[in-house]
Amino acid sequence: MGSEALIVRKPRFLCLHGFRTSGAILQKQIETKWHRSVLEKIDLVYPDAPFTAQGKSDVEGIFDPPYYEWFQFNKEFTSYTNFDECLAYIEDIIIKQGPFDGLLGFSQGAILSAGLPGLQAKGVGLTKVAKIKFLIIIGGAKFRSESVAEKAYSSPIQCPSLHFLGETDFLKPYGLELLESCVDPVVIHHPKGHTIPRFDEKGLETMLSFLERIQKMLAEEQEKELYNKEDALEA
Repeated sequence: MGSEALIVRKPRFLCLHGFRTSGAILQKQIETKWHRSVLEKIDLVYPDAPFTAQGKSDVEGIFDPPYYEWFQFNKEFTSYTNFDECLAYIEDIIIKQGPFDGLLGFSQGAILSAGLPGLQAKGVGLTKVAKIKFLIIIGGAKFRSESVAEKAYSSPIQCPSLHFLGETDFLKPYGLELLESCVDPVVIHHPKGHTIPRFDEKGLETMLSFLERIQKMLAEEQEKELYNKEDALEA
């Protein structure tokens, strides 16, 4: 049976929004800025983080409330509060709304997304759900909490990952540092700051190529599963 006999689904991503924003805000930014040719090739789900914002949001006056945060941290970003609760909440979303092939994250959501494959591999979180296969990281960085980071990056991030790096993004140096922990990173550079960027011609080409590649990987995986089922039935 050839792969043309399979109904290949689109890659499905759980999208983790930025600090003190919301799923609806991230959805609005992506759907108004990203090219239709990208949005047609990917399924995106936008939950809100578990905790209501415990302070002023940077997007106040630009986007309407409510605003949410995934976890809290001290001024040095080295100590986290409600982090285990955050991991359990994400796992629960995946169980109820999944399966998902990958994670897309912006800002705090990007830091979380990039660290979750390592935490999952260590058995720290997402132990009841399928392995994260792909990452799309926008304005990301590494965890700064030593206790979390030593588990998240104890071995290189193996899954294919796409990273957006903004020329004037205050997190750019930390985004570059994150790349060093990734085995298979693809990078889209853009001239903006800490935001969801629009695509230039080269960026769009890179994005579509990444999506095509992961779609092919999913199709191959689907075909393999089908053959295994057929072999089991014939046995």
